[in-house]
Amino acid sequence: MILPSGLWRMGVMLAIPGFGTAEARDHGVGLDLYLLLLFAVSEALGLLTLGLVQSWGESVPRWIPLLGGRRIPPHAAVVPAALGALACTGVVYYFFLSILFAGFPPGHTTAEEVILTVCYLPLLAWGPLLGSVAYAYYRRRTSGQGQDAPTPSP
Repeated sequence: MILPSGLWRMGVMLAIPGFGTAEARDHGVGLDLYLLLLFAVSEALGLLTLGLVQSWGESVPRWIPLLGGRRIPPHAAVVPAALGALACTGVVYYFFLSILFAGFPPGHTTAEEVILTVCYLPLLAWGPLLGSVAYAYYRRRTSGQGQDAPTPSP
């Protein structure tokens, strides 16, 4: 769900017609670095979400020095995930509501508006789904079931 918006950013960075306005495509290195960093960070955070549904999200992998094998406290995963879900929901819904009520900023062609909408539309589900997965992780880890059971190895 995060990947389409990241691909849109890469389209702007690579100056592909239909991705961003002509002004955005005529950008400097600063915007390129920002878009690349935003892409990398958002994809990395998206991959961390897998820890909420995989066994490696319950204990630190053994290959990590000093911490390997230790159980991860549930709140250490749930609190950042819940805050991320709230932040993502707020930002994405604000973005779409502002477009709905005020329209796109001037300078966008119809094709650019359609491509941006299609690429960002899946993010409407990301925040609520992340919140649901964080809640399920919390319930699973604090229910008392499987507390002493060994973590299955991948």
